Amino acid sequence: MKPIRTRTVRAIAVAIAAGSLALTGCSNDSGNGNGKDDSKTKEDAKAQSKPVSYGDVQASNGPAEAVPGAKTGGTINVYQQSDLSHMDPGQIYVSDAGQFANLIHRGLTNFQEDDKGNLTVVGDIATDSGKSSDGGKTWTYTLKDGIKDEDGNVITSADVRHTIERQYSKVIFDGPTYVQTWLSGSDYRKALPDGPYKGKHLPDSVLETPDEKTVVFHFKAPQPDLPQALAMAGYAVVPEKQDTKEKYDKAPASLGPYKIAEYKAGKSLKLVKNDQWDEKTDSVRHQYVDGYNFTNTIDQASQTKRLLADQGEAKNAIQFTDSVDPAQLSTVIGDASAKKRTIQGYQVYVWALSFNLDSATMKDKKIRDAITYAIPNQSMVQADGGRYGGEVAGGLLAPTLPGFDPKYDPFGKLKKPNGDPAKAKQLLEEAGFKKGTKLSYAYSNTPRGQAQMVIIKDALNKLGFDVQAKEIDRATFYEQVGKLKNPYDLYMTGWGQDWPSPSTVITPVYDGDLVADGAPNYSHIDDAKVNELIKKAVTQEPEEAAKTWEEAHHRIVEGVNPSAPVYYSKQLQLYGSNIGGARFSTESSYIDINDLFLKQP
Repeated sequence: MKPIRTRTVRAIAVAIAAGSLALTGCSNDSGNGNGKDDSKTKEDAKAQSKPVSYGDVQASNGPAEAVPGAKTGGTINVYQQSDLSHMDPGQIYVSDAGQFANLIHRGLTNFQEDDKGNLTVVGDIATDSGKSSDGGKTWTYTLKDGIKDEDGNVITSADVRHTIERQYSKVIFDGPTYVQTWLSGSDYRKALPDGPYKGKHLPDSVLETPDEKTVVFHFKAPQPDLPQALAMAGYAVVPEKQDTKEKYDKAPASLGPYKIAEYKAGKSLKLVKNDQWDEKTDSVRHQYVDGYNFTNTIDQASQTKRLLADQGEAKNAIQFTDSVDPAQLSTVIGDASAKKRTIQGYQVYVWALSFNLDSATMKDKKIRDAITYAIPNQSMVQADGGRYGGEVAGGLLAPTLPGFDPKYDPFGKLKKPNGDPAKAKQLLEEAGFKKGTKLSYAYSNTPRGQAQMVIIKDALNKLGFDVQAKEIDRATFYEQVGKLKNPYDLYMTGWGQDWPSPSTVITPVYDGDLVADGAPNYSHIDDAKVNELIKKAVTQEPEEAAKTWEEAHHRIVEGVNPSAPVYYSKQLQLYGSNIGGARFSTESSYIDINDLFLKQP
C-alpha cells in the first residue's frame, strides 16, 4: 500500500487526512469513547496476521460461497465525503478506489476471505493463483472460460498483456509499479516508453502470450509474492478494445458484477448489474443487490449522523472508506442498537514521525532517539479517536502483517505510553544539544493534523527545541514531504502494506535504492545493512523471508531510527439496519464489499 494515500492493502498507503485516503488504504479519525474498552487489541490481531495461502483450481472455481440468509434485490446507498480518486485500474493505489474496484474490476488473481478473516489468493480471471517454475522466476497463468467485459467481448491473453504494457506508458502515473519493476527494472518506462499504444510490445522473454488463454511472466529474480501483487486493484484487466487512455479513468469498462450506469464527477455515481458477469467464474464476489448509489458529497459528521438516526434511505446505507465521526464516537459506542451496526478492526497503517535524515539536526541518531522517547504516543492516539482509532505502536510493522510481534517495543512505549522525557533529556545531553535549536515540523491541515501538531510541538519545546510548525494543505501534503530537498526536519507519515508481507512496507519506505523525489522513502534512509537485507528477503520463500524481514525491521527501528513509531491505526464504521452480510474485511481494512445484501430488498 502506499502512504496512507493507501497506496490499499493493497495499498502502499498513507492517509492524507482524517477519514481520508491512505496510500494502499485510508486513515481515519475517531473520537474518545467512554465505557468498557471493547475495541480491538493486539491479541485480536492474531486473526489478522495469519500467513496468506495460495489457492488451486478448486479454490478458484465459482460461484463464491453463499452468505447465510442473503437475499437478492434492492440498492445500497454509499456515503462518501469526496469523489473516488481513480476508476482506471492502472491508476488505483488508494483505499477508496481499491474498495470500489471489487465491484467492477477483475484481475488475474484476487483475495478470497473466509468468515474468520483468513486470506487465500485465488485465480480471479485465471484458473488458479499461478504456477511457478524456474525457481520462482517464471509464472504461468491460464485464463478461465466465460470471462467477458460488459459489452460481451471475450477476455484473452492479449488483454492481459495490454493491461501490463499500458502501465509502462505515461498515461499511467499513479498506480503500483511492482510488476513493471520486477519485469524491467526500476527505470522500467524505458523498456516500452509509449506502452502498447504505438504497436510495440515487451519481448516474449519478459512477457509471453503463446495462445489466447496463456500468460507467462519471466523475471530476472524469483518473485514469490507475484500472486499477491497481481491481486492489487492496480493490475485489474483493461480490455484492449475498451482502452481510451486518459479518458478511461472516467468511464472504465466492467468485468465485475456491476457496471457504471451514471457518473457525475464530484457528486454521484450509480452502479447497476453487469449482465455479462458470470458467477460461475467468480469465487470471490456476489451480485446480491441490484446496484449501488454513491453520493460523494457527504462529510464524515453527516454520514455518522444519518446512520445513527437510521431513517429512510440511511437504513440501506454504508460508510465506504470513511469512519465514524470522532465527535460522535461516544454516542455510537454508547448506543446499543447503533453499536450492533458497526464493524471494527486493525487497519494496515502505521503512523510514524519521520525524520528527514538530510537535515543537519536530524543526522545525529541520539537526537532522533531522544525525540522518539519524548513523543507522547497515547496523546497522539487520543487525537485520532482514542482506543477505537488507534493503539500505541512499538515498531513500524502493523498488527495485520504475518509474524507481528506484539511485545516488540524497543523504546518502552507500552510501559510509558506518554513518553519518557527524562530519557530524552539524557540523550540530548550526551549529544551536546543546544537549547533553542530550531526544528521545522510539517503537518497536514486536517483536524487530526492540527491537534497532533500541538502535541508534538509542546513535547519538543519542553525539551528545549524551538519548534516551527509548518502547515501544508492535505491535498499536497505527501507531495511536499516527498521531495528530496524539502525544507522540513520532521513530519507525521502513515504507510500500510499492499498485501500481507513486510516487503510492501520495508522495501518502498526504507530501501535506500528507492530514495527519489516523489518516492515514499520520506526519511531518505540509505543504510547498507538494511539494503542488503531487503535484497536478500525479496528472493526468499515466505517462511525464510520472515526471519530476514524481522532482522531488517529491528535494524531500521533500533540501528537507524529514521521514523519513530507512534501508533497502529484502527477502523470503526457504521452501517444502516437493513444492511445484511456486513463484516470487517481483513484484506481491505473496511466493510467487506463483496458480501453485502439488503435484509428487506
